Amino acid sequence: MRILMVTDVYFPRVNGVSTSIQTLRQTLGDAGHASVLVAPDYPAALAEAGIVRVPGWPIPRDPEDRLMHPRALAAALEALDPADFDLVHIHTPFLAHRAGVRWARKHGLPCVETYHTLFEEYFHHYLPFLPKSLLAAAARMISRKECDGVTAVIAPSSAMKRALLAYGVSSPVHIIPTGLRGADFSNCDGSAFRARQGIEPERPVMTYVGRVAFEKNLDFLLQVTEAVRRSLPDVLLVIAGEGPARTSLERAVAKRGLADNVRFVGYLERRTELPACYCAADAFVFASKTETQGLVLLEAMALGVPVVGLAEMGTQDVLQEGQGCRIAPDDVAGFARVLMPLLADRAAAQALGAAGKRYAAGWSETKMQREILRLYHSLASPKPAARAYPVSDVP
Repeated sequence: MRILMVTDVYFPRVNGVSTSIQTLRQTLGDAGHASVLVAPDYPAALAEAGIVRVPGWPIPRDPEDRLMHPRALAAALEALDPADFDLVHIHTPFLAHRAGVRWARKHGLPCVETYHTLFEEYFHHYLPFLPKSLLAAAARMISRKECDGVTAVIAPSSAMKRALLAYGVSSPVHIIPTGLRGADFSNCDGSAFRARQGIEPERPVMTYVGRVAFEKNLDFLLQVTEAVRRSLPDVLLVIAGEGPARTSLERAVAKRGLADNVRFVGYLERRTELPACYCAADAFVFASKTETQGLVLLEAMALGVPVVGLAEMGTQDVLQEGQGCRIAPDDVAGFARVLMPLLADRAAAQALGAAGKRYAAGWSETKMQREILRLYHSLASPKPAARAYPVSDVP
């Protein structure tokens, strides 16, 4: 099959949506199914065959992202031959959604949308001057309208499906989690990462990997660090990633006197440095309550790093007590109480991490590939082989 994908975000912008799209495209390609991705252009983006970059502008209050120019997006889509595609797959509910649905309808193609993000829990962080209840209601209305405008919806977790059905979405909703590419998270050198970062081999380390954003509940992890420090004075929280909350968190670190116990390491190269960062930890910590799946949990487990986290929203599908993780209560003292034995007893942490490796193997990308293709085939009839789209062929 040939799939046209449209998104408002993609690498080099690092987040779970970018990772999910990349994993899907690679997995489909491995099975002989090609795709073309229409995505925003970024200053650091590299030309890549099969990816059409659309120019745009930085987004206020979120400078890492780009808003695609509507006319440039429309032109990029019109440059494609609809006869080359069997189906349109949209990954974000903004300009990509409107343009993708319009193009699919114009050419009589089925249109699928993956609903990666629970926007009801996000908008108030970025529009704090508007009432939270009003923003939540608007997010629910927009989500319902957009989901009902496509042929089928993919939810990455059962919690996301429940949320969409509660909104009143009438389009079929299929639960298909993002798979984990084992080759990307199969080995690492945590000792070397510690050495590069000047972290002593025996120092207890807990790590968070992900977007440094307000909705990730990172201030909670700072409070946990403060609580753990009372028993383990040299504990270190490593935060890998970037985002709009970093400045605020750095101020909170200074205010709490945690400068020696928290380290921001920014974005890390995904294939080598990021796995090494995971493996340098005695435990991976996660407190977000808005995840629709939580891929980083599986990445940590695949590398043998035990997870301590809140089982909220989509992470409920991933976190199974004892299967590479300990589920913590939603309070600082309780979270610290569950976490500390893993930081103090490396053998116990390694045993739990080994269980996580076995568990993560069940979330492979091949399973996702089978389920996605089953859905694609139920909606579209494959067409004859189409021409390739190298970067130079499209605007």
